[in-house]
Amino acid sequence: MKKIFLLPILSLAAISFVSIEILPIDLGTTIPKADLKMVNAMNDQRTSLNDHKKNNGILVIFSCNTCPFVVNQEDRIRNIQRDAQRMMIGVVMVNSNAGKRNGEDSQAEMKKYGNDQKFLAPYLVDSMSILADAFGATRTPECFLFDKDGKLVYRGSIDDSPKDQKAVKQHYLVDAMTAVSKGNAVAVGTTVSSGCTIKRPVTSGIENK
Repeated sequence: MKKIFLLPILSLAAISFVSIEILPIDLGTTIPKADLKMVNAMNDQRTSLNDHKKNNGILVIFSCNTCPFVVNQEDRIRNIQRDAQRMMIGVVMVNSNAGKRNGEDSQAEMKKYGNDQKFLAPYLVDSMSILADAFGATRTPECFLFDKDGKLVYRGSIDDSPKDQKAVKQHYLVDAMTAVSKGNAVAVGTTVSSGCTIKRPVTSGIENK
């Protein structure tokens, strides 16, 4: 009898440590976990994506404080927040990076970073990477733009030159935002994000590379 009950326990233990491949959500997907309440590091209040959706949709940017790719695009991220405000598109910054949650990506450091960057958007603490898992987000920065109906119309990078702003030729995200604000179809719906990997908590089962 002991063997009968022991084997399922061992099997469950093994399953809990299996690495799970995570894939990004498809175009047309409705905003995942839109009502999930997370702490906004900027004011310590709990809020959700739905709380920040505007007339023409919402932009969700997965980010963090220290990734070199994020730091290299700080000017662009600030400009995007201003552009979105003008286009009546809500913006939410999300930090799902558990690797430095008790250090450089702590809530206190997020607040300091957001203030230093003059964020116009909330900076949410995705403490267990629940939102990142739901979106299939794996990099920072990685962008997900939803239209007025809450449907995904663009996901991927800010532009085609994350390392050199002067070399940018394709403004993928801004072009998508402009199209959405005018009620037009987005020409380029998906691009590949270049950036640092989002480090998940060990309990998530998602492999950290």
